[in-house]
Amino acid sequence: MSFYDSTVPAYLQILTSLTGLLAKAEAHCEARKIQPGVLLNARLYPDMLPFTKQIQLACDFAAKGCARLSHSGVPSTPDTETSFAELQQRLTKTIDYLKTFKPAQFEGGDTKDVIFPSGPNATTTLKGQDFVNRISFPNFYFHAAIAHGILRHNGIEIGKRDFLGMA
Repeated sequence: MSFYDSTVPAYLQILTSLTGLLAKAEAHCEARKIQPGVLLNARLYPDMLPFTKQIQLACDFAAKGCARLSHSGVPSTPDTETSFAELQQRLTKTIDYLKTFKPAQFEGGDTKDVIFPSGPNATTTLKGQDFVNRISFPNFYFHAAIAHGILRHNGIEIGKRDFLGMA
């Protein structure tokens, strides 16, 4: 399996499933007359980031991960979303961005150095495969799973099949 095939489709699967989760969350709010901000600002625990930030970070880890793995320019997207519609737009833009990548851009990327920020004024260098396995995928899946968990915790009827994009 090519390095492209082991990365980009995985990001796309979950990003696409997040669009479905957002649609269900918005419908839940409308049906139960819940202000959208209640869910958009919901957290699993007070010291955790809110739902909106979880979606933003999932998008960032996918987009920046692909950019770094293909040695392309790393995109910068301001975190300005405050509604379900704006989060859907962010997901759509991220999905569209990932679809611009071609397999050739990832050739040899598993063994090339990837330099990424690892704190204030610090960077870390890992080989592409290590970057995917130890940084990009774990962070991406963490934020996507937490977003799913926040919605489930708040009563949205979703399950694992929704997370996997199979519902």
